[in-house]
Amino acid sequence: MKALQFPNFQFQIREAKGKLFIYDAFRKKEVVLTPEEWVRQHVLAYLCEVQNYPSSLIAVERSLTYNQLKKRFDVLVFSKNGKPFMLVECKAPEVKLSSETLFQIATYNTAFQVPYLFVSNGLQHLLFGLIDGKYQSIQGFPEAQ
Repeated sequence: MKALQFPNFQFQIREAKGKLFIYDAFRKKEVVLTPEEWVRQHVLAYLCEVQNYPSSLIAVERSLTYNQLKKRFDVLVFSKNGKPFMLVECKAPEVKLSSETLFQIATYNTAFQVPYLFVSNGLQHLLFGLIDGKYQSIQGFPEAQ
């Protein structure tokens, strides 16, 4: 898989029937190792191992309903009091982060109203914080709340 702009993390990867699988400790199962999954696993490792967010407060690939449509968010981080804290959207490295990507995460956020949004394709990372009622680009991750 392509090298990403994250620290080197150790993952459990195996090949079976011509496909690569990676163990996802959050979902407690092996999943097909797609380029997007490669980014998602790096983001999860980064949040836990570098930013020290408790893994028990992170939900991965869960359903949400928006305008009567079933959607799936990539990662949702909760605060220690159980409120949604940060919504994360992962894209494959070859997908450029664009206004469409930001629109997607903003749409998903209507269900959660989180103070922080993070978008990554593994090569580029965008982090936004809610400041004075508007999302603005910020530097540095907030501490786990």
